[in-house]
Amino acid sequence: MILVSQESAYKAIFEACEEGIVVVDPEGHIIVANRAALRMFGYSSEEMTQMEIERLIPERFRQHHVHLRSGFHQDPIPRKMGRGRDLLGLKKDGTEFALEASLSSVELAGQVHIATFMIDITARKEMESVLIKNEEQLAQYASELEQRVKRRTIELEKEVETRKKAEEETNIALKKERELNELKSRFVTMASHEFRTPLSTILSSTALIERYSTVRESDKEKRHLKKIKSAIANLNGILNDFLSLSKLEEGKIIPNFRSVPLHQLLQNVIDEMHPIKKKNQEILTSLSTDTLEIVTDEHLLKNILINLISNALKYSRESGTVHFRMEVEDDQVVISVEDQGIGIPEEEQKHLFERFFRAKNALNIQGTGLGLNIVKNYTEILGGSLHFESAVDEGSTFTLKLPKRQK
Repeated sequence: MILVSQESAYKAIFEACEEGIVVVDPEGHIIVANRAALRMFGYSSEEMTQMEIERLIPERFRQHHVHLRSGFHQDPIPRKMGRGRDLLGLKKDGTEFALEASLSSVELAGQVHIATFMIDITARKEMESVLIKNEEQLAQYASELEQRVKRRTIELEKEVETRKKAEEETNIALKKERELNELKSRFVTMASHEFRTPLSTILSSTALIERYSTVRESDKEKRHLKKIKSAIANLNGILNDFLSLSKLEEGKIIPNFRSVPLHQLLQNVIDEMHPIKKKNQEILTSLSTDTLEIVTDEHLLKNILINLISNALKYSRESGTVHFRMEVEDDQVVISVEDQGIGIPEEEQKHLFERFFRAKNALNIQGTGLGLNIVKNYTEILGGSLHFESAVDEGSTFTLKLPKRQK
């Protein structure tokens, strides 16, 4: 067993301690410092023991430190680290750093000395600074977020109020529009019916004039009577268009589906078109079958076909030919009407089925611009589709596809 003297043991412990230890006499002179203290401040042992303790403190705090040291000598109660004693140390190279110190009194050679235990807390202070900065940033972010939420809440409230006001205005406008549409529909229906009575009287009188005409009746009279009949037919067509439009707007068109002999219906329509043909115009038919029956609304289908064929004749020149074709494709009937007329300008074709639309090259030809809109609506009611191809001065082809049976 190796015997070690107490002095050697104390010295070894003193030097091995990780804390910096500095012992100061009553006048503040440094008596001894361990290796940790020397490393901490950057001095040698000889340098350290030739200076006062205040040399290890930034100059601006030295006078105050002398007062504190004097007070400790008068009341040498041990003061522990971590109790508000974070200080600044001053290295030999002039660098300041954060340190934490605790004080104890020790009696050497009959005098009370101060033993100062120090640790470098620079890393801890940096971490605390980062944490404080992060907390401040978080607090700032929270404050900004709160302000954003408040602003957005105000904006949403304004948006809701604006939207509510817009909805109220829209509802008022819709109500007025409905009232206007109802008024218009009633007017159109009333006017159409009122017009029909005098037109019927004119047509009847014209027929009587023809019947009672003498042999002396001239070709001029015949031409004028024909013009009167044509004008009456045009007026009836216009009235029929307005009545159909009115019923469509009011949702009063309810199809009456039943089995219809298609060949007979098509033939009747073509026969009715002969009186409105221009000079030397022809309607050529190509019907793939004469026995087919389909389930549809006869009245609506007849209206569609009359409109398509009458348009083909109206927009075609004299001596022109209208091709009327019908064929069966699986569960569909395909009907096409092809003319050699004025055609529809490409840039205007997208508007063709709109109400009251008239192409620029057709403005000098009689018409309301309602016919194709009505045809399109009737076709959809029958569960079919309507397509067309057209080119200016080459003519148009309208293709109608209808189901043979309603689902």
